[in-house]
Amino acid sequence: MIAGLSLPQKALPPKYFYDDAGSRLFERICRLPEYYLTRAELALTKANLAAIARFAGKGCELIEYGSGESLKTRLLIRALRPAAYLPVDISRTALREAAARLGREFPWLEIVPVNGDFLRPIDLPRPRAARVVYFPGSTIGNLTPDEAHAFLSMTRGQAERVLVGVDLRKNASVLHAAYNDSRGVTAAFNLNLLVRINRELGADFEPARFAHYAFYHPAEGRIEMHLVSLALQSVRIGRHRFAFEPGESIHTENSYKYSIEGFRELAARAGYSAAKTWTDRRGLFALHGLQAEERRKAQKKIGV
Repeated sequence: MIAGLSLPQKALPPKYFYDDAGSRLFERICRLPEYYLTRAELALTKANLAAIARFAGKGCELIEYGSGESLKTRLLIRALRPAAYLPVDISRTALREAAARLGREFPWLEIVPVNGDFLRPIDLPRPRAARVVYFPGSTIGNLTPDEAHAFLSMTRGQAERVLVGVDLRKNASVLHAAYNDSRGVTAAFNLNLLVRINRELGADFEPARFAHYAFYHPAEGRIEMHLVSLALQSVRIGRHRFAFEPGESIHTENSYKYSIEGFRELAARAGYSAAKTWTDRRGLFALHGLQAEERRKAQKKIGV
């Protein structure tokens, strides 16, 4: 965090959004009328559930990164009846609440919560059945292309098949509305990062002196979220002090948007073939079914 704020373009990792308050705010974002992503992914999952379940394979162990509210996961669990469900989340509270909700709904399901950061190696229990990684919600878009490649490469050591949600490139006005909602929930989500730093690190940010700013960067194919200083000010974190000019920003998040072919190329570089791709009716969002290339070649060789 100190290193990020010391850069010429100050930056903070988006994983720090998700304290208890941030997790609740993100759940509210997912229900906003402007935020199409959750509805589009849920619609395509419902419409293609049988095909998605055939790809994943019934009785598998299901690993979900960033479990959140687990709305779409409920559909998969009913269709797959997995041998076990392993939700992975950086927020202990979100993880505990999601596991409790699903435990009440599916009392027969073995749930093994794993608290961890998916950008770092995670120690998972030994598998007892074939594993499938589920990474919904376009969370992969928060990673740079290099980070997304590294994440997909890591999952090849955990599972032979991956289901990953990807936000598609689209009209910039749709993207702008989704990240600048009229109710200000996304702004509150962004500013809560400063509240958390104050609480946990004893900093003296004044959130009212910063403003949420999100825009689409067409050359990079991404939404950028920033916190913009509204005044000349100085902020202390421990023994460190950071000066802000008026208009200077902290870069808090990227959200990359991909074409279908562009994401398939990224997956191929990580050793996966895009066996299946499902989209919603409006073409806003895609769910890619990826298969490890070695497995695909083996199946082809034996005629499966």
